[in-house]
This record gives sequence, C-alpha cells and structure tokens, in this order.
Amino acid sequence: MHEVKDTQRAVVRIGYDGRVHKTFRGPHAQTRFDNEIRVLRHLEARGCNFVPRLLEVDPAALKIITTNCGSIVDQLNPERMQELFKELETYGVRHDDAFLRNITYRASDGRFCLIDFEFATILAPPPTPAKPR
Repeated sequence: MHEVKDTQRAVVRIGYDGRVHKTFRGPHAQTRFDNEIRVLRHLEARGCNFVPRLLEVDPAALKIITTNCGSIVDQLNPERMQELFKELETYGVRHDDAFLRNITYRASDGRFCLIDFEFATILAPPPTPAKPR
C-alpha cells in the first residue's frame, strides 16, 4: 500500500487495487469515524457522484475503505473551489472543512471530487411549503 496521509487524526493509504483505506485516530476518532460513514451513506443515497463510495467499514479498527476519487489537486481557482463545495450542499451536506486539500481530480471523467467528510454536516431539508387552504 502507498501511504498518502499520516496525521494525528488519520492514516490514509491507497491499496494496490486503488481502494482508499482510512483509519481514524486521535481526539474524537469514534465520532469522526461515525460521522464520515453517516455522511457518505447519505450522499450515496442521494446519487452524489463526485465523492467516494463507502465499500467496507471496520468499527473495531475505526477503519473505512472507499473508492478512489483521483489525484490530490495542487491548485484551483478559488471561485471554482467555492462552486464545488456549494454543489455538495445541493445534496444536503455542508463540508465544514472546505479547503483545497479535500479536492481531488478524477481523470477518467475530468471531474473534480470532494473527499474527507469527518467534519461534514448533513443539512436539514428545506421546509415543505404549506398547502393553500
């Protein structure tokens, strides 16, 4: 496996098969693990195609395995960055860690993608308008 990230909060490795292995650690690891799983499932249920798909969950090891969303992006126009995170909100999620480090580029379809949802928030659905009487 190729190590991509090793911080106080997580270790991320890419397997030889291309799948991404993320192990949570450090402060509030269980909470961040649970939140990332909840958010990724929410996004998948809503058909969001520019985020990783959750493939496996190992609660004992605080580890998830996801699909790979491409290569880390080094530079991106700030307006385009803002558009990506705004687009995510149309699927009912605010990223809450909206930085370049959480954007990848998927060359197979030329799509910028978003990763790392441990701090994301699922937004409340907009209220349904009252029916006229």
